[in-house]
Amino acid sequence: MSLETTAEIVAGKIRRQEFVEVFAHHDADGIAAASILCHAMSRAGIRFRLRVRAELTSADITGDAAYLLCDIGAAIKDLPVTTMVVDHHMPEFEGEFHVNPRLAGIDGDRELSAAGTAYFVAQQMGDNRDLAGLVIPGIIGDGQEMAGKNLEIFNDGIANGIIVPDRGLKLPGRDMTERWYMATSPYLSGISGDERIITGILDRAHDQAKGANETRLDNLLSRVVLEAAQKTTLTGLTAIYGDTYHLQREVIEDAHALAAVIDACGKTGHGDIGATLCLRSSLGIDEAWEIARQHRVRVIEAVKGARQHEGASGVYEIQGDMLASDVADILARDLQNESPILVYAQGKGSCHLSARCPHGTSANLGPKVRELAAACGGTGGGHLFRAGATIPCDRITEFAKGWQEALAS
Repeated sequence: MSLETTAEIVAGKIRRQEFVEVFAHHDADGIAAASILCHAMSRAGIRFRLRVRAELTSADITGDAAYLLCDIGAAIKDLPVTTMVVDHHMPEFEGEFHVNPRLAGIDGDRELSAAGTAYFVAQQMGDNRDLAGLVIPGIIGDGQEMAGKNLEIFNDGIANGIIVPDRGLKLPGRDMTERWYMATSPYLSGISGDERIITGILDRAHDQAKGANETRLDNLLSRVVLEAAQKTTLTGLTAIYGDTYHLQREVIEDAHALAAVIDACGKTGHGDIGATLCLRSSLGIDEAWEIARQHRVRVIEAVKGARQHEGASGVYEIQGDMLASDVADILARDLQNESPILVYAQGKGSCHLSARCPHGTSANLGPKVRELAAACGGTGGGHLFRAGATIPCDRITEFAKGWQEALAS
Protein backbone atom coordinates (compact mmCIF):
# COMPACT_ATOMS: atom_id res chain seq x y z
CA MET A 1 0.00 0.00 0.00
CA SER A 2 1.36 3.44 -0.89
CA LEU A 3 2.36 6.02 1.71
CA GLU A 4 -0.32 8.40 0.44
CA THR A 5 -3.01 5.74 0.82
CA THR A 6 -2.10 4.86 4.41
CA ALA A 7 -1.77 8.58 5.20
CA GLU A 8 -5.31 9.07 3.92
CA ILE A 9 -6.59 6.19 6.05
CA VAL A 10 -5.02 7.59 9.23
CA ALA A 11 -6.12 11.14 8.38
CA GLY A 12 -9.69 9.89 7.92
CA LYS A 13 -9.66 8.25 11.35
CA ILE A 14 -8.29 11.42 12.95
CA ARG A 15 -11.00 13.53 11.29
CA ARG A 16 -13.69 11.28 12.80
CA GLN A 17 -12.53 12.04 16.35
CA GLU A 18 -13.68 14.77 18.72
CA PHE A 19 -10.66 14.33 21.01
CA VAL A 20 -7.26 12.65 20.47
CA GLU A 21 -4.61 11.59 22.97
CA VAL A 22 -1.25 12.29 21.32
CA PHE A 23 2.08 10.82 22.40
CA ALA A 24 5.36 12.01 20.86
CA HIS A 25 8.86 10.64 21.14
CA HIS A 26 11.06 13.05 23.08
CA ASP A 27 13.46 14.05 20.30
CA ALA A 28 13.29 16.74 17.61
CA ASP A 29 11.67 14.44 15.06
CA GLY A 30 9.01 13.15 17.43
CA ILE A 31 8.05 16.57 18.78
CA ALA A 32 7.96 18.08 15.29
CA ALA A 33 5.84 15.18 13.98
CA ALA A 34 3.29 15.49 16.77
CA SER A 35 3.18 19.28 16.44
CA ILE A 36 2.44 19.04 12.72
CA LEU A 37 -0.57 16.84 13.43
CA CYS A 38 -1.69 18.99 16.37
CA HIS A 39 -1.69 22.01 14.05
CA ALA A 40 -3.80 20.04 11.57
CA MET A 41 -6.22 18.87 14.27
CA SER A 42 -6.60 22.35 15.71
CA ARG A 43 -7.47 23.71 12.28
CA ALA A 44 -10.02 20.91 11.83
CA GLY A 45 -11.66 21.68 15.18
CA ILE A 46 -10.43 18.49 16.86
CA ARG A 47 -9.33 18.76 20.49
CA PHE A 48 -6.19 16.98 21.64
CA ARG A 49 -3.77 16.46 24.50
CA LEU A 50 -0.07 16.15 23.62
CA ARG A 51 2.44 14.37 25.85
CA VAL A 52 6.13 13.88 25.13
CA ARG A 53 7.72 10.62 26.29
CA ALA A 54 11.12 8.95 26.15
CA GLU A 55 9.45 5.52 26.13
CA LEU A 56 6.00 4.04 25.71
CA THR A 57 4.40 0.64 26.18
CA SER A 58 1.00 -0.79 25.33
CA ALA A 59 0.09 -0.39 29.02
CA ASP A 60 0.03 3.39 28.46
CA ILE A 61 -2.80 2.99 25.93
CA THR A 62 -5.87 2.59 28.13
CA GLY A 63 -9.58 3.25 27.95
CA ASP A 64 -11.65 4.11 24.90
CA ALA A 65 -9.81 7.28 23.85
CA ALA A 66 -8.38 7.69 20.36
CA TYR A 67 -4.58 7.44 20.59
CA LEU A 68 -2.13 8.88 18.08
CA LEU A 69 1.54 7.92 18.50
CA CYS A 70 4.18 9.99 16.70
CA ASP A 71 7.73 8.67 16.13
CA ILE A 72 6.98 6.05 18.75
CA GLY A 73 4.88 2.91 18.61
CA ALA A 74 5.96 1.17 15.40
CA ALA A 75 8.02 -1.35 17.39
CA ILE A 76 5.21 -2.20 19.86
CA LYS A 77 3.47 -5.35 18.66
CA ASP A 78 0.64 -5.50 21.18
CA LEU A 79 -0.92 -2.06 20.77
CA PRO A 80 -4.71 -2.01 20.47
CA VAL A 81 -5.58 -2.37 16.78
CA THR A 82 -7.38 0.97 16.81
CA THR A 83 -4.20 2.87 17.76
CA MET A 84 -2.98 5.37 15.18
CA VAL A 85 0.79 5.26 14.59
CA VAL A 86 2.78 7.77 12.54
CA ASP A 87 6.35 6.54 12.57
CA HIS A 88 9.40 5.59 10.52
CA HIS A 89 11.04 2.99 12.76
CA MET A 90 11.11 -0.74 12.02
CA PRO A 91 7.43 -1.77 11.93
CA GLU A 92 6.21 -4.45 14.32
CA PHE A 93 2.71 -3.06 14.94
CA GLU A 94 0.33 -4.53 12.37
CA GLY A 95 -2.74 -2.38 12.97
CA GLU A 96 -4.67 -0.81 10.10
CA PHE A 97 -3.92 2.76 11.18
CA HIS A 98 -0.15 2.67 10.84
CA VAL A 99 1.49 5.01 8.35
CA ASN A 100 5.20 4.28 7.97
CA PRO A 101 7.51 4.80 4.99
CA ARG A 102 9.02 1.34 5.47
CA LEU A 103 5.62 -0.26 4.84
CA ALA A 104 5.60 1.49 1.46
CA GLY A 105 9.14 0.48 0.50
CA ILE A 106 10.64 3.88 1.37
CA ASP A 107 13.92 4.20 3.28
CA GLY A 108 12.89 5.34 6.75
CA ASP A 109 16.49 5.75 7.85
CA ARG A 110 17.48 8.29 5.21
CA GLU A 111 14.57 9.48 3.09
CA LEU A 112 11.58 10.16 5.34
CA SER A 113 11.43 11.16 8.99
CA ALA A 114 8.45 10.84 11.33
CA ALA A 115 7.86 14.57 10.87
CA GLY A 116 7.80 14.07 7.11
CA THR A 117 5.39 11.17 7.50
CA ALA A 118 3.16 13.35 9.70
CA TYR A 119 3.22 16.04 7.01
CA PHE A 120 1.71 13.59 4.50
CA VAL A 121 -1.07 12.80 6.99
CA ALA A 122 -1.65 16.50 7.67
CA GLN A 123 -1.97 17.18 3.96
CA GLN A 124 -4.79 14.64 3.82
CA MET A 125 -6.58 16.61 6.54
CA GLY A 126 -6.57 19.95 4.71
CA ASP A 127 -4.31 22.55 3.19
CA ASN A 128 -1.41 22.40 5.64
CA ARG A 129 1.42 23.26 3.27
CA ASP A 130 2.70 25.94 5.66
CA LEU A 131 3.78 23.12 8.03
CA ALA A 132 6.53 21.97 5.65
CA GLY A 133 9.07 23.96 7.67
CA LEU A 134 8.47 21.77 10.72
CA VAL A 135 9.61 18.74 8.76
CA ILE A 136 13.16 20.11 8.52
CA PRO A 137 14.01 19.80 12.27
CA GLY A 138 12.95 16.15 12.02
CA ILE A 139 15.30 15.57 9.10
CA ILE A 140 18.15 17.34 10.88
CA GLY A 141 17.47 15.75 14.26
CA ASP A 142 17.56 12.21 12.87
CA GLY A 143 20.54 12.88 10.60
CA GLN A 144 18.59 12.12 7.44
CA GLU A 145 19.31 13.16 3.88
CA MET A 146 17.52 15.67 1.69
CA ALA A 147 16.47 12.91 -0.66
CA GLY A 148 13.38 10.94 -1.66
CA LYS A 149 10.21 12.10 0.09
CA ASN A 150 12.21 14.48 2.30
CA LEU A 151 13.35 16.28 -0.84
CA GLU A 152 9.81 16.32 -2.17
CA ILE A 153 8.56 18.10 0.96
CA PHE A 154 11.56 20.43 0.94
CA ASN A 155 10.91 21.46 -2.66
CA ASP A 156 7.23 22.06 -1.88
CA GLY A 157 8.27 24.26 1.03
CA ILE A 158 10.56 26.33 -1.20
CA ALA A 159 7.89 26.66 -3.90
CA ASN A 160 5.39 27.92 -1.33
CA GLY A 161 7.79 30.38 0.32
CA ILE A 162 7.86 28.39 3.57
CA ILE A 163 11.54 27.39 3.40
CA VAL A 164 14.41 29.53 2.11
CA PRO A 165 17.67 27.61 1.51
CA ASP A 166 21.01 29.25 2.23
CA ARG A 167 24.66 28.46 3.05
CA GLY A 168 26.42 29.18 6.31
CA LEU A 169 27.39 27.90 9.75
CA LYS A 170 25.20 25.00 10.81
CA LEU A 171 25.96 25.37 14.52
CA PRO A 172 23.02 26.55 16.67
CA GLY A 173 23.46 29.42 19.11
CA ARG A 174 22.36 32.95 19.91
CA ASP A 175 25.80 34.43 19.26
CA MET A 176 29.12 33.31 17.80
CA THR A 177 30.62 32.26 21.15
CA GLU A 178 27.61 30.13 22.05
CA ARG A 179 27.65 28.45 18.64
CA TRP A 180 31.12 27.06 19.26
CA TYR A 181 30.83 26.60 23.03
CA MET A 182 27.86 24.23 22.77
CA ALA A 183 28.91 22.57 19.50
CA THR A 184 27.72 18.96 19.66
CA SER A 185 26.43 18.54 16.09
CA PRO A 186 29.25 18.23 15.28
CA TYR A 187 31.33 17.86 18.42
CA LEU A 188 34.71 19.53 17.87
CA SER A 189 37.41 17.90 19.95
CA GLY A 190 39.50 20.52 21.73
CA ILE A 191 36.96 23.28 21.10
CA SER A 192 33.47 22.25 22.26
CA GLY A 193 32.92 23.40 25.83
CA ASP A 194 36.27 25.20 26.12
CA GLU A 195 35.48 28.91 26.40
CA ARG A 196 39.15 29.92 26.63
CA ILE A 197 40.03 28.25 23.33
CA ILE A 198 36.91 29.61 21.65
CA THR A 199 37.59 33.16 22.81
CA GLY A 200 41.15 32.96 21.52
CA ILE A 201 40.09 31.67 18.11
CA LEU A 202 37.40 34.33 17.75
CA ASP A 203 39.75 37.11 18.84
CA ARG A 204 42.44 36.11 16.35
CA ALA A 205 39.91 35.79 13.51
CA HIS A 206 38.47 39.19 14.45
CA ASP A 207 41.92 40.84 14.53
CA GLN A 208 42.60 39.74 10.98
CA ALA A 209 39.23 40.92 9.66
CA LYS A 210 39.04 43.86 7.32
CA GLY A 211 36.51 45.82 9.36
CA ALA A 212 36.69 46.80 13.01
CA ASN A 213 33.48 44.92 13.88
CA GLU A 214 33.82 42.07 11.44
CA THR A 215 35.02 38.48 11.77
CA ARG A 216 36.28 36.77 8.64
CA LEU A 217 34.46 33.47 8.42
CA ASP A 218 37.08 31.82 6.20
CA ASN A 219 39.81 32.67 8.71
CA LEU A 220 37.67 31.48 11.60
CA LEU A 221 36.85 28.16 9.94
CA SER A 222 40.50 27.57 9.10
CA ARG A 223 41.51 28.10 12.73
CA VAL A 224 38.76 25.78 13.96
CA VAL A 225 39.74 23.03 11.54
CA LEU A 226 43.41 23.28 12.52
CA GLU A 227 42.48 23.06 16.20
CA ALA A 228 40.05 20.16 15.90
CA ALA A 229 41.31 18.14 12.92
CA GLN A 230 43.58 15.77 14.83
CA LYS A 231 40.74 14.03 16.69
CA THR A 232 37.63 14.97 14.70
CA THR A 233 36.43 12.97 11.69
CA LEU A 234 36.11 14.44 8.22
CA THR A 235 32.35 13.95 8.55
CA GLY A 236 32.35 16.10 11.69
CA LEU A 237 34.52 18.84 10.22
CA THR A 238 32.48 19.14 7.03
CA ALA A 239 29.28 19.43 9.10
CA ILE A 240 30.32 22.83 10.49
CA TYR A 241 29.42 24.74 7.34
CA GLY A 242 26.96 23.90 4.59
CA ASP A 243 23.29 24.01 3.66
CA THR A 244 21.13 25.98 6.07
CA TYR A 245 17.40 26.63 6.01
CA HIS A 246 15.34 29.67 6.98
CA LEU A 247 11.90 28.60 8.20
CA GLN A 248 9.66 31.55 7.40
CA ARG A 249 6.73 30.54 9.65
CA GLU A 250 8.54 29.29 12.75
CA VAL A 251 9.45 31.19 15.94
CA ILE A 252 13.09 30.14 15.56
CA GLU A 253 13.86 30.77 11.92
CA ASP A 254 17.13 28.82 11.67
CA ALA A 255 16.26 25.15 11.18
CA HIS A 256 19.41 23.80 12.86
CA ALA A 257 18.75 25.98 15.88
CA LEU A 258 15.09 24.96 16.09
CA ALA A 259 16.06 21.28 15.88
CA ALA A 260 18.65 21.69 18.64
CA VAL A 261 16.33 23.58 20.97
CA ILE A 262 13.30 21.32 20.71
CA ASP A 263 15.50 18.21 20.94
CA ALA A 264 17.12 19.50 24.14
CA CYS A 265 13.73 20.40 25.62
CA GLY A 266 12.37 16.94 24.91
CA LYS A 267 15.35 15.07 26.31
CA THR A 268 15.46 17.10 29.53
CA GLY A 269 11.81 16.60 30.43
CA HIS A 270 10.63 19.92 28.99
CA GLY A 271 8.89 18.52 25.95
CA ASP A 272 5.96 20.85 26.56
CA ILE A 273 8.22 23.84 25.95
CA GLY A 274 9.63 22.30 22.77
CA ALA A 275 6.15 21.55 21.48
CA THR A 276 4.99 25.07 22.34
CA LEU A 277 7.70 26.46 20.07
CA CYS A 278 6.61 24.13 17.28
CA LEU A 279 3.05 25.31 17.83
CA ARG A 280 4.40 28.78 17.08
CA SER A 281 4.29 30.41 20.47
CA SER A 282 7.40 32.39 21.39
CA LEU A 283 6.49 32.80 25.08
CA GLY A 284 9.06 30.25 26.30
CA ILE A 285 11.79 30.92 23.77
CA ASP A 286 14.39 32.33 26.20
CA GLU A 287 13.86 29.46 28.63
CA ALA A 288 14.10 26.98 25.76
CA TRP A 289 17.43 28.42 24.61
CA GLU A 290 18.83 28.18 28.13
CA ILE A 291 17.65 24.55 28.39
CA ALA A 292 19.44 23.83 25.12
CA ARG A 293 22.65 25.47 26.31
CA GLN A 294 22.70 23.56 29.60
CA HIS A 295 21.82 20.27 27.92
CA ARG A 296 24.57 20.57 25.34
CA VAL A 297 27.13 21.47 27.98
CA ARG A 298 26.16 18.30 29.87
CA VAL A 299 26.52 16.29 26.66
CA ILE A 300 30.03 17.69 26.15
CA GLU A 301 30.96 16.82 29.73
CA ALA A 302 29.58 13.30 29.25
CA VAL A 303 31.66 12.81 26.09
CA LYS A 304 34.80 13.89 27.91
CA GLY A 305 34.01 11.60 30.84
CA ALA A 306 32.99 8.53 28.83
CA ARG A 307 34.81 5.40 29.94
CA GLN A 308 35.06 2.07 28.18
CA HIS A 309 33.18 -0.85 29.70
CA GLU A 310 35.67 -3.37 31.05
CA GLY A 311 36.46 -6.04 28.50
CA ALA A 312 34.13 -4.66 25.85
CA SER A 313 35.60 -2.68 22.97
CA GLY A 314 33.34 0.06 21.62
CA VAL A 315 31.04 0.00 24.68
CA TYR A 316 31.08 3.13 26.83
CA GLU A 317 29.48 4.16 30.11
CA ILE A 318 28.56 7.80 30.72
CA GLN A 319 26.90 9.81 33.45
CA GLY A 320 23.41 11.14 32.68
CA ASP A 321 20.68 8.70 31.70
CA MET A 322 19.13 11.01 29.09
CA LEU A 323 22.44 11.75 27.35
CA ALA A 324 23.26 8.34 25.86
CA SER A 325 21.68 9.09 22.49
CA ASP A 326 23.57 12.35 21.95
CA VAL A 327 26.88 10.92 23.15
CA ALA A 328 26.50 7.88 20.89
CA ASP A 329 25.89 10.19 17.94
CA ILE A 330 29.09 12.08 18.71
CA LEU A 331 31.28 9.01 19.26
CA ALA A 332 30.09 7.42 16.01
CA ARG A 333 29.94 10.53 13.82
CA ASP A 334 32.56 12.99 15.04
CA LEU A 335 35.31 11.00 16.77
CA GLN A 336 37.64 8.39 15.30
CA ASN A 337 35.71 5.11 15.56
CA GLU A 338 35.50 2.47 12.84
CA SER A 339 32.99 0.01 14.30
CA PRO A 340 29.50 0.35 15.84
CA ILE A 341 29.32 2.18 19.16
CA LEU A 342 27.23 1.32 22.22
CA VAL A 343 26.75 3.92 24.97
CA TYR A 344 24.89 3.31 28.22
CA ALA A 345 23.98 5.31 31.30
CA GLN A 346 22.43 4.13 34.52
CA GLY A 347 19.13 5.67 35.56
CA LYS A 348 16.73 4.88 38.38
CA GLY A 349 16.70 1.08 38.29
CA SER A 350 17.36 0.77 34.57
CA CYS A 351 20.06 1.40 32.00
CA HIS A 352 19.46 3.47 28.88
CA LEU A 353 21.49 2.36 25.86
CA SER A 354 22.08 3.88 22.43
CA ALA A 355 23.82 2.19 19.51
CA ARG A 356 25.18 3.89 16.39
CA CYS A 357 27.03 2.97 13.21
CA PRO A 358 29.91 5.25 12.16
CA HIS A 359 29.85 6.57 8.60
CA GLY A 360 30.67 3.82 6.13
CA THR A 361 29.66 0.92 8.39
CA SER A 362 26.44 -1.06 8.61
CA ALA A 363 25.22 -3.51 11.23
CA ASN A 364 21.39 -3.53 11.01
CA LEU A 365 21.24 -2.28 14.58
CA GLY A 366 17.48 -2.16 15.21
CA PRO A 367 16.78 -5.92 15.17
CA LYS A 368 20.02 -6.73 17.02
CA VAL A 369 19.31 -4.29 19.83
CA ARG A 370 15.67 -5.37 20.12
CA GLU A 371 16.66 -9.04 20.42
CA LEU A 372 19.42 -8.40 22.95
CA ALA A 373 17.20 -6.13 25.04
CA ALA A 374 14.42 -8.72 25.17
CA ALA A 375 16.91 -11.39 26.25
CA CYS A 376 18.00 -9.09 29.09
CA GLY A 377 14.47 -8.38 30.28
CA GLY A 378 14.15 -5.00 28.58
CA THR A 379 12.87 -3.37 25.42
CA GLY A 380 14.58 -1.88 22.41
CA GLY A 381 14.69 -1.33 18.68
CA GLY A 382 15.18 1.44 16.15
CA HIS A 383 16.72 1.92 12.72
CA LEU A 384 19.39 0.14 10.72
CA PHE A 385 22.06 2.64 11.80
CA ARG A 386 20.61 4.03 15.05
CA ALA A 387 18.94 2.09 17.85
CA GLY A 388 18.23 2.25 21.56
CA ALA A 389 17.14 0.11 24.48
CA THR A 390 16.26 0.12 28.16
CA ILE A 391 17.31 -2.84 30.32
CA PRO A 392 17.82 -3.61 34.02
CA CYS A 393 21.17 -2.22 35.13
CA ASP A 394 22.36 -5.56 36.49
CA ARG A 395 22.15 -7.03 32.96
CA ILE A 396 24.48 -4.55 31.24
CA THR A 397 27.49 -6.90 31.18
CA GLU A 398 25.30 -9.61 29.63
CA PHE A 399 24.06 -7.13 27.01
CA ALA A 400 27.60 -5.94 26.22
CA LYS A 401 28.77 -9.53 25.73
CA GLY A 402 25.84 -10.29 23.45
CA TRP A 403 26.47 -7.06 21.55
CA GLN A 404 30.07 -8.00 20.80
CA GLU A 405 29.11 -11.52 19.78
CA ALA A 406 26.42 -10.16 17.45
CA LEU A 407 28.85 -7.79 15.78
CA ALA A 408 31.45 -10.52 15.36
CA SER A 409 29.00 -12.95 13.71
